[in-house]
Amino acid sequence: MATSELDQRVADVRAFNRFYTRQMGMLQGGVLKSPFSLTEARVLYELAHRDRPTATELARNLDLDAGYLSRILRRFVQLGVLKKSPSRTDRRQNHLSLTNKGRQAFDALDLAARAEAGAILGALDTVERRRLTAAMETIQRLLAPDLAAPDPARAVPFLLRPHRVGDMGWVVHRQAVLYAREYGWDERFEGLVAGVAAQFIATFDARYDCCWIAEREGEIVGSVFVVRVSETEAQLRMLYVEPAARGLGVGRRLVEEAIRFARDRRYRTLRLWTNANLVAARRIYETAGFRLVAEEPHHSFGHDLVGQTWELDL
Repeated sequence: MATSELDQRVADVRAFNRFYTRQMGMLQGGVLKSPFSLTEARVLYELAHRDRPTATELARNLDLDAGYLSRILRRFVQLGVLKKSPSRTDRRQNHLSLTNKGRQAFDALDLAARAEAGAILGALDTVERRRLTAAMETIQRLLAPDLAAPDPARAVPFLLRPHRVGDMGWVVHRQAVLYAREYGWDERFEGLVAGVAAQFIATFDARYDCCWIAEREGEIVGSVFVVRVSETEAQLRMLYVEPAARGLGVGRRLVEEAIRFARDRRYRTLRLWTNANLVAARRIYETAGFRLVAEEPHHSFGHDLVGQTWELDL
């Protein structure tokens, strides 16, 4: 990343932090008009959701300075919201738990936090709420991927559908943006995918070609294309999955549907071209049974790359 661009991104992050802290009322003396600071409210949350943790465990899990946490806990005891019980296995440690007063204090904070979040989200329509929470998930995943791994129990189902008017422009836009952001590819990649999309529309024949669009909560989260090369061969093209939907099996399902379509149309070979640095996509292809048949270095999209051709016998 060029220094000038990095400086601009730093400014963007700082501007967002100023906006967010003001928007969420973090500049006030007490969080949600309570007597507790932001850090104290976070410690209260942990105490309410953990089974008698020690101060050492809290400091480690919250990445707090031990001395700072000790002062917070001392204040909690003075306020009557915290009680300490000596550990039976280590007399140097105390187990921490909320008193009835502490539980009431947390419940009031939790209720106020829910009301504030509800007011913010209530001012948005359904699509806007989805966009907002998806952006929040993206921030978590990029900054702390280990902590933001998808929870299968909360996974929102997705569906696959054929393409319709407007999809091609969106797919080209998102692929251009994502590949520029994740791999630094320049506008020549956008030109390539725009050309593929334009040719697909111009020559589309439902008997031989298909495009599957993956949707999740009404938003496009991925796509894949199958186009005819000859009577016996088809090509899989433009597989992509949105960051917010990765880890949910979207890419695998798109490839499975592409293979099923190719077999139904009695193609003998399904071929694809990709680049060696697209590791996640290559893993999907390998799992589906594709085999690498050729690779060649090339300079494209502003980078030295290794192009790969993969084939699947149907």
